Amino acid sequence: MKALRDILVAIKEPGARSQPALRKAGQLAEGSGARLTLFHALTTPLAFDAFASVGQTVQQAQKQFRERALAQLAKLAAPWQARGLLVNVATDWDFPAYEAVIRQARRQGADLVVAERHATRHLLPSLLRFNDWELLRRCPVPVLLVKRGGDWQRPVVLAAIDPAHSFAKPAKLDGTIMAAANLIAGSLGGKLHVAHAWPGMPMPASMEELVISAPDPDRRARREARATFDAEIDEAGLPDAKRHFVVGNPVELIPKLARRHRAGLVVMGAISRSGLQRLVVGNVAEQVLDSLSCDVLVVKPAEFKTRVRPQRRGVQLIATPSYLA
Repeated sequence: MKALRDILVAIKEPGARSQPALRKAGQLAEGSGARLTLFHALTTPLAFDAFASVGQTVQQAQKQFRERALAQLAKLAAPWQARGLLVNVATDWDFPAYEAVIRQARRQGADLVVAERHATRHLLPSLLRFNDWELLRRCPVPVLLVKRGGDWQRPVVLAAIDPAHSFAKPAKLDGTIMAAANLIAGSLGGKLHVAHAWPGMPMPASMEELVISAPDPDRRARREARATFDAEIDEAGLPDAKRHFVVGNPVELIPKLARRHRAGLVVMGAISRSGLQRLVVGNVAEQVLDSLSCDVLVVKPAEFKTRVRPQRRGVQLIATPSYLA
């Protein structure tokens, strides 16, 4: 993850009194000197035949909605501008919302997208298309999902890496995760911790394999996994107290580590899968997300390519439902 110069804040409700994503993005901008762009996607369908009765065209209605959203965004930006930050506002007719955010991030060359986490717990995330899940899966830019309100107070930033590449993630992704975690920790005056939840050796296919294998294979494999973990992070110069090697399921252990060390942010990597492989293997980042009570930053491999098309979809035009006509 490169230096923070341009942060895109996805504003779900410009008129809402609480804006946790903006608060956290503002802290990062103050710590890094980055520029903020507050963006709201206009996704409400417009009934093309509903405005004639009031003497208004669809184009006039679009302009009215857009101007109101920009005014609300400008109101949100004003306090941060007064603190000396460079803050822009933008809105666009586009849908779905996660695609609109990705397109805006690509247009402005954002280094980070900050979004508020969907309030409800996700069931069957691989089958349902919530905007935050889709943003996490498809956005090529690192995405910070804000789950907790309030400000960060010199937070513990926990980087969750996988040196064993147990989940078939690219080898360079661990370096990207640690670089992002270190960058965020530095911007916030926080403390960097690094964790690896090693799932352990796979069970032998038969008792015969168990008999012929080397003595204490699990102990040896664990020692090798720990050595690989230490070698991965030696350059960071972290003391043992900030290195956390645990054995077990990452989906269970990463949230436990985050709670134990009172992490304000967990940084992890994700790769996008689809079809049957996604349903069977799942995505560790997605499974961990619901269990974490703190904020989550998700980064992708450098070679990740989004399937979101660059062209805007524009406004959704529909006919007025017959029961409202």
